[in-house]
Amino acid sequence: MGKSAAEILACLRDHVELLDGSGAGFCLAGPGRTAPEDAAAAPGQPAAPPAGLAADTRTAAEVERDVRSCKLCPLHRLRTNAVPGEGNWAAELMFIGEAPGRDEDLQGRPFVGRAGQLLRKIIASMKFREDEVYITNMVKCRPPENRVPHREEMEACWPYLARQVEIIKPKAIVTLGMTPTGHFVPGRTAMGQLRGRFADYRGIPLMPTFHPSYLIRNEGNREIRRMVWEDMKKVMALLGRK
Repeated sequence: MGKSAAEILACLRDHVELLDGSGAGFCLAGPGRTAPEDAAAAPGQPAAPPAGLAADTRTAAEVERDVRSCKLCPLHRLRTNAVPGEGNWAAELMFIGEAPGRDEDLQGRPFVGRAGQLLRKIIASMKFREDEVYITNMVKCRPPENRVPHREEMEACWPYLARQVEIIKPKAIVTLGMTPTGHFVPGRTAMGQLRGRFADYRGIPLMPTFHPSYLIRNEGNREIRRMVWEDMKKVMALLGRK
Protein backbone atom coordinates (compact mmCIF):
# COMPACT_ATOMS: atom_id res chain seq x y z
CA MET A 1 0.00 0.00 0.00
CA GLY A 2 1.36 3.46 -0.90
CA LYS A 3 2.10 6.12 1.66
CA SER A 4 -0.53 8.75 2.43
CA ALA A 5 0.10 12.40 1.58
CA ALA A 6 0.60 13.15 5.27
CA GLU A 7 3.26 10.42 5.60
CA ILE A 8 5.07 11.69 2.50
CA LEU A 9 5.04 15.26 3.84
CA ALA A 10 6.36 14.05 7.21
CA CYS A 11 9.25 12.22 5.51
CA LEU A 12 10.08 15.30 3.42
CA ARG A 13 9.96 17.51 6.51
CA ASP A 14 12.35 15.19 8.38
CA HIS A 15 14.74 15.25 5.42
CA VAL A 16 14.67 19.06 5.16
CA GLU A 17 15.25 19.40 8.92
CA LEU A 18 18.20 17.00 8.74
CA LEU A 19 19.83 18.98 5.92
CA ASP A 20 19.31 22.30 7.69
CA GLY A 21 20.41 21.00 11.08
CA SER A 22 23.56 19.39 9.74
CA GLY A 23 24.66 22.59 7.97
CA ALA A 24 23.73 21.36 4.50
CA GLY A 25 20.79 23.73 4.07
CA PHE A 26 22.48 25.22 1.04
CA CYS A 27 21.26 22.10 -0.82
CA LEU A 28 17.77 23.55 -0.49
CA ALA A 29 18.49 26.71 -2.49
CA GLY A 30 15.46 28.92 -2.81
CA PRO A 31 14.00 32.19 -1.51
CA GLY A 32 15.65 33.13 1.74
CA ARG A 33 18.36 30.42 1.46
CA THR A 34 21.89 31.23 0.45
CA ALA A 35 24.90 28.97 0.19
CA PRO A 36 27.90 29.97 2.32
CA GLU A 37 30.64 30.97 -0.09
CA ASP A 38 33.57 30.69 2.26
CA ALA A 39 32.42 28.39 5.01
CA ALA A 40 35.73 26.59 5.50
CA ALA A 41 36.41 25.62 9.11
CA ALA A 42 39.14 23.80 10.96
CA PRO A 43 38.91 20.03 10.46
CA GLY A 44 36.50 18.51 12.95
CA GLN A 45 34.86 21.84 13.72
CA PRO A 46 31.50 22.97 12.32
CA ALA A 47 31.67 25.51 9.52
CA ALA A 48 31.12 29.14 10.45
CA PRO A 49 27.50 30.22 9.99
CA PRO A 50 26.68 32.30 6.89
CA ALA A 51 26.95 36.05 7.34
CA GLY A 52 23.80 37.56 8.78
CA LEU A 53 22.62 34.34 10.45
CA ALA A 54 21.24 35.11 13.90
CA ALA A 55 23.31 33.90 16.85
CA ASP A 56 21.93 31.02 18.89
CA THR A 57 20.29 32.68 21.90
CA ARG A 58 18.32 29.72 23.26
CA THR A 59 18.12 29.43 27.03
CA ALA A 60 19.06 26.25 28.89
CA ALA A 61 15.38 25.28 29.15
CA GLU A 62 14.87 25.88 25.43
CA VAL A 63 17.88 23.72 24.52
CA GLU A 64 16.55 20.87 26.66
CA ARG A 65 13.08 21.24 25.14
CA ASP A 66 14.47 21.23 21.60
CA VAL A 67 16.63 18.17 22.27
CA ARG A 68 13.71 16.19 23.66
CA SER A 69 11.57 16.95 20.59
CA CYS A 70 14.41 16.85 18.03
CA LYS A 71 13.90 15.12 14.68
CA LEU A 72 17.01 16.36 12.88
CA CYS A 73 18.43 12.89 12.23
CA PRO A 74 16.99 9.37 11.91
CA LEU A 75 18.00 8.42 15.46
CA HIS A 76 14.83 10.08 16.76
CA ARG A 77 12.76 7.28 15.26
CA LEU A 78 14.44 4.68 17.49
CA ARG A 79 14.69 6.47 20.83
CA THR A 80 12.64 6.05 23.97
CA ASN A 81 13.96 9.35 25.32
CA ALA A 82 16.39 11.94 24.05
CA VAL A 83 19.06 12.77 26.64
CA PRO A 84 20.00 16.48 26.75
CA GLY A 85 22.34 16.20 29.73
CA GLU A 86 22.09 17.11 33.39
CA GLY A 87 23.80 19.09 36.07
CA ASN A 88 24.68 22.67 36.86
CA TRP A 89 24.21 25.18 34.04
CA ALA A 90 26.84 27.36 35.71
CA ALA A 91 29.30 24.49 36.24
CA GLU A 92 33.03 25.12 36.11
CA LEU A 93 33.57 21.54 34.88
CA MET A 94 31.79 19.83 31.98
CA PHE A 95 32.03 16.17 30.91
CA ILE A 96 31.21 15.18 27.32
CA GLY A 97 30.77 11.53 26.36
CA GLU A 98 29.81 9.78 23.15
CA ALA A 99 26.09 8.94 23.15
CA PRO A 100 23.34 7.56 25.42
CA GLY A 101 23.21 3.81 25.97
CA ARG A 102 20.27 1.54 26.82
CA ASP A 103 19.85 2.72 30.42
CA GLU A 104 20.20 6.36 29.42
CA ASP A 105 17.63 5.96 26.64
CA LEU A 106 15.15 4.42 29.08
CA GLN A 107 15.63 7.07 31.78
CA GLY A 108 16.36 10.17 29.68
CA ARG A 109 19.45 10.84 31.82
CA PRO A 110 23.16 10.70 30.89
CA PHE A 111 25.61 8.20 32.37
CA VAL A 112 23.29 6.15 34.57
CA GLY A 113 24.46 2.66 33.53
CA ARG A 114 27.57 0.88 34.75
CA ALA A 115 29.95 3.29 33.00
CA GLY A 116 27.96 6.19 34.41
CA GLN A 117 28.27 4.86 37.92
CA LEU A 118 32.03 4.74 37.47
CA LEU A 119 32.09 8.29 36.10
CA ARG A 120 30.12 9.53 39.08
CA LYS A 121 32.62 7.83 41.43
CA ILE A 122 35.41 9.64 39.59
CA ILE A 123 33.57 12.96 39.97
CA ALA A 124 33.19 12.36 43.71
CA SER A 125 36.88 11.48 43.99
CA MET A 126 37.65 14.81 42.30
CA LYS A 127 35.90 16.52 45.24
CA PHE A 128 32.94 17.63 43.16
CA ARG A 129 29.29 17.01 43.90
CA GLU A 130 27.18 15.88 40.95
CA ASP A 131 25.17 19.11 41.14
CA GLU A 132 28.39 21.09 40.65
CA VAL A 133 29.26 19.66 37.22
CA TYR A 134 27.45 19.21 33.91
CA ILE A 135 27.36 15.85 32.08
CA THR A 136 26.26 15.37 28.48
CA ASN A 137 27.12 13.59 25.20
CA MET A 138 28.05 14.46 21.63
CA VAL A 139 24.85 12.77 20.40
CA LYS A 140 21.63 13.06 22.36
CA CYS A 141 19.82 9.92 21.13
CA ARG A 142 20.97 6.31 21.42
CA PRO A 143 22.49 4.83 18.23
CA PRO A 144 21.32 1.28 17.40
CA GLU A 145 23.17 -1.40 19.39
CA ASN A 146 25.28 1.38 20.98
CA ARG A 147 27.32 1.77 17.78
CA VAL A 148 29.60 4.79 17.30
CA PRO A 149 27.56 7.79 16.14
CA HIS A 150 27.77 8.59 12.43
CA ARG A 151 29.22 11.88 11.30
CA GLU A 152 25.87 13.25 10.15
CA GLU A 153 24.33 12.39 13.52
CA MET A 154 27.06 14.30 15.35
CA GLU A 155 26.68 17.25 12.98
CA ALA A 156 22.93 17.33 13.56
CA CYS A 157 23.47 17.37 17.35
CA TRP A 158 26.40 19.80 17.32
CA PRO A 159 24.34 23.03 17.66
CA TYR A 160 22.84 21.72 20.90
CA LEU A 161 26.23 20.90 22.39
CA ALA A 162 27.79 24.14 21.18
CA ARG A 163 25.00 26.13 22.82
CA GLN A 164 25.34 24.14 26.04
CA VAL A 165 29.01 25.08 26.22
CA GLU A 166 28.16 28.74 25.46
CA ILE A 167 25.60 28.89 28.26
CA ILE A 168 27.63 26.99 30.87
CA LYS A 169 30.97 28.68 30.11
CA PRO A 170 32.91 25.97 31.98
CA LYS A 171 36.44 26.60 33.17
CA ALA A 172 37.39 23.13 31.92
CA ILE A 173 35.94 20.41 29.68
CA VAL A 174 36.71 16.68 29.90
CA THR A 175 36.05 14.65 26.76
CA LEU A 176 35.44 10.96 27.44
CA GLY A 177 36.69 8.69 24.68
CA MET A 178 37.67 9.16 21.07
CA THR A 179 34.30 10.23 19.67
CA PRO A 180 34.05 13.61 21.43
CA THR A 181 37.82 14.01 21.58
CA GLY A 182 38.11 13.51 17.82
CA HIS A 183 35.61 16.30 17.27
CA PHE A 184 37.22 18.83 19.62
CA VAL A 185 40.82 17.78 18.89
CA PRO A 186 40.66 16.81 15.19
CA GLY A 187 43.31 14.65 13.59
CA ARG A 188 44.36 11.04 13.40
CA THR A 189 46.24 10.95 16.70
CA ALA A 190 45.44 7.96 18.90
CA MET A 191 43.62 8.45 22.18
CA GLY A 192 46.61 7.21 24.14
CA GLN A 193 48.66 10.12 22.79
CA LEU A 194 45.95 12.77 23.22
CA ARG A 195 45.00 12.02 26.82
CA GLY A 196 46.75 13.75 29.66
CA ARG A 197 47.45 16.96 27.75
CA PHE A 198 45.21 20.00 27.73
CA ALA A 199 43.88 21.11 24.36
CA ASP A 200 41.97 24.34 23.76
CA TYR A 201 38.38 24.90 22.72
CA ARG A 202 37.64 28.61 22.22
CA GLY A 203 39.75 29.54 25.21
CA ILE A 204 38.50 26.69 27.43
CA PRO A 205 41.09 24.10 28.56
CA LEU A 206 39.97 20.67 27.35
CA MET A 207 41.30 17.41 28.79
CA PRO A 208 40.82 14.21 26.73
CA THR A 209 40.73 10.97 28.67
CA PHE A 210 39.46 7.41 28.30
CA HIS A 211 35.73 6.72 28.46
CA PRO A 212 34.61 4.92 31.65
CA SER A 213 33.31 2.04 29.52
CA TYR A 214 36.90 1.49 28.31
CA LEU A 215 38.01 1.16 31.92
CA ILE A 216 35.26 -1.40 32.51
CA ARG A 217 36.24 -3.41 29.43
CA ASN A 218 39.81 -3.43 30.76
CA GLU A 219 38.85 -3.93 34.38
CA GLY A 220 42.04 -5.71 35.36
CA ASN A 221 44.32 -3.06 33.87
CA ARG A 222 45.34 -0.79 36.73
CA GLU A 223 47.58 1.25 34.44
CA ILE A 224 44.58 2.58 32.49
CA ARG A 225 42.84 3.56 35.71
CA ARG A 226 46.02 5.26 36.89
CA MET A 227 46.24 7.25 33.64
CA VAL A 228 42.64 8.45 33.93
CA TRP A 229 43.21 9.52 37.52
CA GLU A 230 46.39 11.38 36.50
CA ASP A 231 44.32 13.21 33.86
CA MET A 232 41.69 14.14 36.44
CA LYS A 233 44.31 15.35 38.91
CA LYS A 234 45.49 17.83 36.26
CA VAL A 235 41.93 19.07 35.89
CA MET A 236 41.59 19.34 39.68
CA ALA A 237 44.81 21.35 39.88
CA LEU A 238 43.59 23.68 37.12
CA LEU A 239 40.34 24.28 39.03
CA GLY A 240 41.96 24.59 42.44
CA ARG A 241 40.56 21.30 43.76
CA LYS A 242 43.94 19.74 44.46
